[in-house]
Amino acid sequence: MSTYTKNMTEGSELSHILRFALPLLIGNLFQQVYNIVDSVIVGKFLGKDSLAAVGATSSITFLFYTLCIGLSIGAGVLISQSFGAGKYNEVKSLISNSAYVLISFGLLLSVVSAISANGLLRLLGTPYGIISEATGYMRIACAGTVGVAAYNWINSVMRSLGDSKTPLVFLIIASLLNAALDLLFVVVFKLGVSGAAYATIAAQALSAIGCFIFALIKNSFFRLSKNDVKPNSQLMLKCISTGIPIALQNALISFSMVFLQRAANTFGETVMAAYTVTMRIEQLIQQPFQSLNAAISTFTGQNTGADKPLRVINGYRQSLKAAAVFAVMMLITFMLFSKLIVKLFVDDPEVIRIGALALTVSACFYVFLGIIHTTRGLLNGAGDVGYALVNGIAEFIGRVGFSTILLNIPFVGIWAVWGTTCLTWVLTAIMSVVRYFSGKWKEKRLI
Repeated sequence: MSTYTKNMTEGSELSHILRFALPLLIGNLFQQVYNIVDSVIVGKFLGKDSLAAVGATSSITFLFYTLCIGLSIGAGVLISQSFGAGKYNEVKSLISNSAYVLISFGLLLSVVSAISANGLLRLLGTPYGIISEATGYMRIACAGTVGVAAYNWINSVMRSLGDSKTPLVFLIIASLLNAALDLLFVVVFKLGVSGAAYATIAAQALSAIGCFIFALIKNSFFRLSKNDVKPNSQLMLKCISTGIPIALQNALISFSMVFLQRAANTFGETVMAAYTVTMRIEQLIQQPFQSLNAAISTFTGQNTGADKPLRVINGYRQSLKAAAVFAVMMLITFMLFSKLIVKLFVDDPEVIRIGALALTVSACFYVFLGIIHTTRGLLNGAGDVGYALVNGIAEFIGRVGFSTILLNIPFVGIWAVWGTTCLTWVLTAIMSVVRYFSGKWKEKRLI
């Protein structure tokens, strides 16, 4: 077995999951530095209107990015189950054919998203005063979707083989480069919010290229023969059919966030800026949960392929406890330091007041967020990807439904924006747990 693979079908379940999740967590935190550095530099050097312009695009760009992420997760599930079952020739064929799917899809989304940027922002009701800046930022950021697809593909493949450390190294380098390019383009070259977008897509693309070259050199599964790289329509369709439900789940979640962004836009630039800051911070806070999600998915995939369901159940239960501990820690942190944290992003007193209170209220519901990510990781890894779409529909209905109700209650006001998210977490967590206890995921093995 290569140094750059890890068999998770033997040994301590929790040890495998946490040791695998730690590099993912560090990498995810550095990845969020992309967005945070953009927000801090834009907010401090360009002002709250420019920060609102960047925030107005976040839900839409996330929508395009997350479609690629969903397809890469689907490919990873297939590869991890094949790896756990010892079908190494199939692993190599899946690597090449999943690449064909992801890169083609990424190129298509790059073109479509860049062309439709202005129309989508107008549809969202983006204020006239910031729509020009927002359009410029979004077109550049979305044109880099193919780089996002490439990075998430290579990252997902390496994770499915048990290697969560290699992508981390390149991501750290790219994050440092992103910060330097942000300062260069925004502060020195005076390129405005467009400079922040250029810095982010350049850093992500370099990370993908570096990681892929290293994998070719060091990981034997990437040393493909002519037979391995032959296009296989059955495998490509399998990658698509596995990834599409997850991609659609992510798309529905993104659509619901776009709907919520529109609600935030109706309250003006101050609330938009506060919402942008809290979303950036929330994205950071979600990283431990998302790392557990990815770790459990790989752990479950390998053990499902090896036909060891009891290891899957034990790993899931222990991961839930770890997620609950982190949720409590974050609640205490925001109760004590929320104002100081928001102040790192913006100086406007009203934005700080709204953002700090919103963070504290949202933190009360983080335990539900932990349940969502942990359970989704298990269900996806087991091959129960069809339920991912059902879960996405529930989250979409929750955000649209709760926001519609809360926005029409006069005394709720601006807090409908954050209250909607919290209630949606509760609904989605309950549905995920019900699916787990139904036991249907045990019958969804894909290989």
